[in-house]
Amino acid sequence: MSTTAIDPHWLNQLARDIKTWGQQLGFAKVGICDIDLSAEEPKLQQWLDAGFHGEMHYMAQHGMMRARPQELHPGTLRVIAVRMDYLPPDAGFASNLSDPELAYISRYAGGRDYHKLLRNRLKKLGERINQALAEANLGDSGFRPFVDSAPILERPLAAKAGIGWTGKHSLLLSREAGSWFFLGELLINLPLPVDIPLAEGCGSCVACITSCPTGAIVAPYTVDARRCISYLTIELAGAIPEELRPLLGNRIYGCDDCQLVCPVNRQAPLTQEADFYTRTSLQQPQLLTLLGWDEATFLQNTEGSAIRRIGYERWQRNIAVALGNAPASEQIIQALRQRLQGASELLAEHLHWALQRQLRATTEDDTHQRKTQRVIRAVQKGLPRDA
Repeated sequence: MSTTAIDPHWLNQLARDIKTWGQQLGFAKVGICDIDLSAEEPKLQQWLDAGFHGEMHYMAQHGMMRARPQELHPGTLRVIAVRMDYLPPDAGFASNLSDPELAYISRYAGGRDYHKLLRNRLKKLGERINQALAEANLGDSGFRPFVDSAPILERPLAAKAGIGWTGKHSLLLSREAGSWFFLGELLINLPLPVDIPLAEGCGSCVACITSCPTGAIVAPYTVDARRCISYLTIELAGAIPEELRPLLGNRIYGCDDCQLVCPVNRQAPLTQEADFYTRTSLQQPQLLTLLGWDEATFLQNTEGSAIRRIGYERWQRNIAVALGNAPASEQIIQALRQRLQGASELLAEHLHWALQRQLRATTEDDTHQRKTQRVIRAVQKGLPRDA
């Protein structure tokens, strides 16, 4: 389609219409940007050269295509970036994280998998744009939707489109929404007017950096995925490094700590999408209950959820680590021993680690209790406390 003959006033109105249609489809914000990400290429290369992508080999497979949308989808002139809020009601962050017998699951994953939902909405937006073009006898937009599913730098694009600014934890932030939102992109061949990026708003705050349980934010705006709990519990297919296991606490799928401490998130809105509400089986779940799920139960309870993509073995691996970090319990010890029967090599490694931690904690607890009882008896007899 030739774009030189399109009336700029018509394009301006179309851009306004696109934002209206996007909001009607459930997107909290819609922005438009050009496709120049040349400034991001050296940053991406430096990050890859440092090995911060870990075993996410797909991050390096496509070279600099991630920063070149026109190579991913030839003919692309603009990117329509969208935001959809996902923070569920009754998130229960504090009560969940503070109870080591409960499992913590990142709040984006408690409901329906966002990929399909956002992609379908973006497709409808693209079809509505094509309808407007057809009515004006202008062909079509050649649109193509993406939702975290292709080699594209979605956060820099969203930042250019005015959706938010990049926080020091590398997530996108918005004054009106914090960081509790999903991103999606619609690549099109129309020279639409672009939006103005937001100014950086973190200032001198480093709360996300200092609160990261594993020290994964190695510098402002730079995350070493190899230490990130989200990477360790979701992306990493093999064994979780032993020195990092105690730092995971009860987090079995992802981590929200850098978002929880962020001051910008204090007034973040709740999602209007019921599909993102935390399903009952994943609300404040007991670790022992989750360990007891067989694979069929796991598949049933995670149907339509992003959690399912890590598979049953990794799910159990993560739960084993969390139980190793839980307070000493004979019930946990028995459950770990029972789960060892028929466990894969990967799972058995983490079960043994958890079992050793539990047994050591039990021994230390028993020793402390015996010492306390000796002191009590000594005091009762009027003897010196160190007798």
